Amino acid sequence: MIYLDNCATTKPRETVVKAMVEALQSDFGNPSSLHRLGISTENKIKDVRKTIGEFLKVDEKEIYFTSGGTESNNIALQSIINKLSRKGEHIITTNIEHPSIYNVLKHYESLGFEVTYLKVNNEGFINLNDLRNAIREDTILVSIIHVNNEIGVKQDIEGIREVIQGFVNRPLLHVDGIQSFGKVDLSINKIDTFSFSGHKVHGPKGIGGLYINKKLKLDPIVFGGNQESGLRSGTENVPGIIGLGEAVKILLYKGKEEREMVLNLKDYFIKRIEEEIEDVKINTPKDSSPYIVSITFRRTRGEVLLHYLEEKEIYISTTSACSSKGTAKSHVLKAIGLSDRENEGSIRICLSYEISKEDLDYTVEILKESIKDIRTIIRR
Repeated sequence: MIYLDNCATTKPRETVVKAMVEALQSDFGNPSSLHRLGISTENKIKDVRKTIGEFLKVDEKEIYFTSGGTESNNIALQSIINKLSRKGEHIITTNIEHPSIYNVLKHYESLGFEVTYLKVNNEGFINLNDLRNAIREDTILVSIIHVNNEIGVKQDIEGIREVIQGFVNRPLLHVDGIQSFGKVDLSINKIDTFSFSGHKVHGPKGIGGLYINKKLKLDPIVFGGNQESGLRSGTENVPGIIGLGEAVKILLYKGKEEREMVLNLKDYFIKRIEEEIEDVKINTPKDSSPYIVSITFRRTRGEVLLHYLEEKEIYISTTSACSSKGTAKSHVLKAIGLSDRENEGSIRICLSYEISKEDLDYTVEILKESIKDIRTIIRR
């Protein structure tokens, strides 16, 4: 099996699974309990919070655990909007956001808020002057995806932050870091909120996190037992948190090495595709995530190509797995100027440390055979 759908989810590392099994067997005490077993479990959660704080170079008290990226984005956006609604009702984002951002803001539009969707160029980058011109006195929030989950474009968060700081009213900045956490360098201690997820970095599903700058006090959107310093109530997912901690520990000492290896593989793969398959368009810009490649094969259909590859146990995706099972036309590809036909002929390859050069060589050969077959059928 060659698994190339790592943007949708990654395979948990063996040490992550082992740590989670041990937690299920031994660390089953409720962290809120006052007895020894509960306190021991609580201390292990604190250790993971410290590990993630070290990895992100922030105070461990600024890390909050959630059920994943979608909840992290919801807590950040809804808490900020609810807190600042008296100051203004204008929000800025981009037209290539993940559904967990886009759909939240659509909801608030229905409540009377105004949202400006910054357009991107044909590589997926926003224009900082467009951002500067969009900020108004009543702008309360700017929400930007750091690494786009479909094409891998990496926004200039430092530049965005500098633009925002130039305004007296300084809107808050939320960064969707789901696809960049552990994969792309970013200093987050000067932004307001940053979301991340365990299952994108070879950790477990059902666990994620939210960084909130300690200068910012947010109210919860779900109420209960006041876990996570009152921000996110509910008994903690202890095995998930411990599994995430194990995944981040590995990133601390192996992340950079793995990233460089994946980048070399990505460059090699793109080179072979461009040289050996005609009528191809690489949608991913050069300055992008090492892990993501979006490719349009004209005169094909991405969904058909996906099933051709699946027959050879090569697993890819078309668009985001978080929306309509990846069968709808991509709003991201449309935003960068692809026609409907080009959109339909696009696939997404997402690499990981487990992929080898030989895996990609085999994938290219199967792609060549499959595309030739599909194009022959379409011509008929």
